[in-house]
Amino acid sequence: MGSLLGLALTALPLGAQAAEQVVFVSGAFRRSIPVADLELLAKTGQAEGLLADVLRLGRQKPQDVAKLLNQRISLPLVLTSRLLNTRIGEAVLNRVSAIVYPLNAKGVAVPALRAATIIGLKDNSDSLSAVAFLRAYPNDDLAISLPALLSTVSKASSIAELVRFFSESPLDGLKAPGPSKGPS
Repeated sequence: MGSLLGLALTALPLGAQAAEQVVFVSGAFRRSIPVADLELLAKTGQAEGLLADVLRLGRQKPQDVAKLLNQRISLPLVLTSRLLNTRIGEAVLNRVSAIVYPLNAKGVAVPALRAATIIGLKDNSDSLSAVAFLRAYPNDDLAISLPALLSTVSKASSIAELVRFFSESPLDGLKAPGPSKGPS
């Protein structure tokens, strides 16, 4: 579960209101980890409370998860904003929103993800980390669907496959026909 936490949090961004809790959801099961605990882990490499228990049970080193939380992805703000407002960007956001969404407002997941990404990039000089995403997320509670996350992870055994999954899958039915064969 600790590695799932790291994976889930590296895919996320934050904003003006800021998330206060990351809520892991599986059916009726819900467990919340305060964002403050994640920020503490990112700053100090030390885990507290439920987060410490989750990392211990998942046999994850707090320092390794702290590295994931602090890992920055550089993205140009204007280009990212434009991309997120295209059909392809919308399709990718819809895919991600099946995994990550506001706890009691699933219908606004796409705008929340878009806002957190853009605000997070703006506030952090065109780079984004999981912690910066959480600071920019415009809802108190960010929910992560464990079944949806596990399904995605099982389909993508590597980062390259994960990128391919999110970049190719939304294009199903929109792909250009393959190269035409000339006369033999």
